[in-house]
Amino acid sequence: MEIMKKLTLEEVGKLAGVSRATVSRVVNGYPHIRPEIRERVQRVIDETGYRPNLLARSLASDRSNIIGLVIPSGAQAVFTDPYFPCLTQGISRGVNSNNLTLALFMVHSAKEEERTILSILGTGLIDGLIVTSDNKGDVFIPELLKHEMPFVQIGRSLYSDKIYRVDTDNIAGSYMATQHLISLGYQRIATIATNRNCSGDDRFTGYCSAFADHGKVVDRKLVVYGDYTVDSGYHAMKQLIPQRPDAVFITSDTMALGGMRALQEANLRVPDDIAVVGYDDLPPAVQANPQLTTVRQPIEQTGFLAVSMLVKILSGDDPPSHQIVLPVELVVRASCGATRLKSTSHPIQEDTYQAN
Repeated sequence: MEIMKKLTLEEVGKLAGVSRATVSRVVNGYPHIRPEIRERVQRVIDETGYRPNLLARSLASDRSNIIGLVIPSGAQAVFTDPYFPCLTQGISRGVNSNNLTLALFMVHSAKEEERTILSILGTGLIDGLIVTSDNKGDVFIPELLKHEMPFVQIGRSLYSDKIYRVDTDNIAGSYMATQHLISLGYQRIATIATNRNCSGDDRFTGYCSAFADHGKVVDRKLVVYGDYTVDSGYHAMKQLIPQRPDAVFITSDTMALGGMRALQEANLRVPDDIAVVGYDDLPPAVQANPQLTTVRQPIEQTGFLAVSMLVKILSGDDPPSHQIVLPVELVVRASCGATRLKSTSHPIQEDTYQAN
């Protein structure tokens, strides 16, 4: 395959019959250029496959057009939890539509977190960040605030209402899931929650609120905790089985898959012996046997909107609000024993109920 020679601004200018400075202004999106000149330069760029030198552009404009994605959970979570591929797909779509470059930072330990912070803040090559963590003990957000680094957080923050963030309505989603189980007549409704982050707190709040609104008291023996992993869901369910719940709301699909494996090993049938509801509506939810009733959150849209919000911040335009909270919906399938067959071209039994 023939490799095309990398052109300079001067060479593009000669081909287009304009100066180097004019080419630079077209590449950097300056507005005050005659349309016919812009079209001529753009035609040469398209025909030659010219790509600007990012470092040179960053020196000239003080912008690199590189944004970072920080995932403090580390590589293991990225490659084992289906949530992150869905999220990064939306982020990648936003990055591509804005002609940006994405840099990925995965953090495995507190020491690595410190090094990553120094690397991001020290080089000056990153215009802004999307941070996926809302962990309570995370030191990343305070450091970014201290150094005034532009960023958008995915999730709710403990630190300030002024933080730009994109989130989904975790309280409403878990309330809807729990209320659904109550409405079906289940009496001993357990939960596998997590107390590591704000999202987990909000989902537990929704569970408790549904109990309160129906005049019920949460039985603390029916509350156990996991960490969003399959193994934690498996071990949490093994703790619950001796308490004999008749339904379990599990605050992530990944934990729900582990919980269903524990039920299968205990010869308990879903939903005949115990109903299960998850949270996320990740692809494995419809691959489970039986298919998993779950709260669907718009994960890909969350990532896309986080990029859009960051682009506005970097361009100097204040987004209309510091926060976007997206609605969720309950997708009812076979795992909670209340599925109605919908008219559809696909043999999937599900109904959806939306929380606004």
